[in-house]
Amino acid sequence: MKSTPSIHASERERLTKTYPHVFHKSFMQRYGLLISLGAVVSYLALCFVFFNVGPALMQGRWDRASSYIQDWYSWRAQPRLRFQDGAVVPQWSSRGQYPAGADIDWLIPGQNGSYTVTYGSMDDRLDITTDKVEVFVAGTPYTVTISQDMVTAPVDAPAAIQQDGSKVIVNYGFEGQAEIRNSQVYVQRRFMGWANFFFDTQSEFWGKSVGELIALATVGERLDPNQSNIANMTDDFLNNKVWQHADILSKLMQTLVMAFVGTLLGTLVAFPFAFIAARNITPNRLANWGMKRAFDFLRSIDMLIWALFFTRSFGPGPIPGIAAIFFTDTGALGKVYAEALENVDDKQREGVKSVGASPAVVNRYGVVPQVLPVFISQSLYFWESNTRSATIIGAVGAGGIGLKLLEAMGTNADWDKVAYMVLLILFVVFLFDGISNAIRSRLIGKTAH
Repeated sequence: MKSTPSIHASERERLTKTYPHVFHKSFMQRYGLLISLGAVVSYLALCFVFFNVGPALMQGRWDRASSYIQDWYSWRAQPRLRFQDGAVVPQWSSRGQYPAGADIDWLIPGQNGSYTVTYGSMDDRLDITTDKVEVFVAGTPYTVTISQDMVTAPVDAPAAIQQDGSKVIVNYGFEGQAEIRNSQVYVQRRFMGWANFFFDTQSEFWGKSVGELIALATVGERLDPNQSNIANMTDDFLNNKVWQHADILSKLMQTLVMAFVGTLLGTLVAFPFAFIAARNITPNRLANWGMKRAFDFLRSIDMLIWALFFTRSFGPGPIPGIAAIFFTDTGALGKVYAEALENVDDKQREGVKSVGASPAVVNRYGVVPQVLPVFISQSLYFWESNTRSATIIGAVGAGGIGLKLLEAMGTNADWDKVAYMVLLILFVVFLFDGISNAIRSRLIGKTAH
């Protein structure tokens, strides 16, 4: 077994004097990382208690959250089967997923005003009359009785049938559920996909298969003699009364215009004022200080606050959104531009100045070529970021797709439409991110990340 070689005392003393920072570490150098980790853990624990994170998680309606998530990629048909004059009468929601008088394979009228609702198969179904509902779970029937004041589940009901006060809730998982009351049965029947996404029930193309649509678009006879079938399809798609594609796309374009115009105005205003804020360009301390404080004021107020202010001033629409982006970006870009100007290479300035050029010419040829790629790169990044921000400020009344998104979320029934708009926003953000990266990589001579 090899022994560890020892260091002579004189050599140890020499090393100690030569590298004192290695052998004589301070308390914070020794235990600083451990203390920092302990402080972070303590802070998180304090926040956990102070903000009641535990009770909030325990009291959260996770079943409701799961239902909302399912609504992103599926749709619910929600007829109310009301009890009127001794018969069961279906009433539909305003989204109109089926045309009037449609033959629906899972909602089957029976004798004496009864109805049957199937959930995937006949083994899971409801046989509904005005005085009772036969609930079939995996082929086994359970009778739910209906009286004037009460709906009562059987005592041997499985977990899928739950008594909830004076009503009974039947849950078939993803396939849907039903709420049985003494005056109606509120049915929710779920299907994969987005209902009537391309054409609403008023369109002549509703319910046709992909093959039939291709045939109509290519070789089929015109359904409208005044326009081609492709033009007719496009018109019906954009004017879909349920999905409102034309309105959503126009709101999306409005959001993009808000982001572009606001960023452009902020860039144009911040560019000249940054020269005043830069100490090496404008040798006036008062002007430097005043301009930098102006930039601080504009950027310290959040874009959302500016949007609320301008919405109250000018009313709802894109103008408040453009103004909010313009004010915030002027402050942020002005600060970034000023810092870039203060770090330019003075040799180029001195070279231009040595030939007797005026200050404007010195800045034009000695400063601008150095900072212009940085300026454009930063503006492109802000433009890309403002595309996302314009959605948020639109939700407070500044127009654009943000307001449309808020309206859809407010109904608690249009989460598929919310998913549609979120996907559109993501696509636009990804597209603009790629364009911005490509332009910035050309400007700075390397790939932008």
